[in-house]
Amino acid sequence: MMNETVNLEAAFQQIPEPWVPVVAGELNGQQVKLARARGSYIWHHLADEDELFLVLKGTLEIHLREEDHERVVTIGEGAFFIVPRGVEHKPVAPNGDAHLLLFEPASTRNTGNVDHAHTIEPGELTTLD
Repeated sequence: MMNETVNLEAAFQQIPEPWVPVVAGELNGQQVKLARARGSYIWHHLADEDELFLVLKGTLEIHLREEDHERVVTIGEGAFFIVPRGVEHKPVAPNGDAHLLLFEPASTRNTGNVDHAHTIEPGELTTLD
């Protein structure tokens, strides 16, 4: 993938199922991940990392539990939102598939503090062809 352009449309066709990110590139210890979202994910938090969600197609809601209240942030196409480290959140794609670009450290576990069927350990993510 080094020194290659990434065609996002072709890349998203390689993603096998919702909520399974693939690595599209790496730089400075960070990974650029692509994922398709559909329906509701799980509540989780990342203790040591902030998490950037950039919506390339569709709509994504980020449900947040902060201190003594809950709120929902809606991210439309071409917009991003950063979930601060330690904040419990649940991504939801309410209107069918959403295409996401995630930017986070290579050591980030996709389900953070939760063990789940969707959990993929760092180093076990698929890389785009």
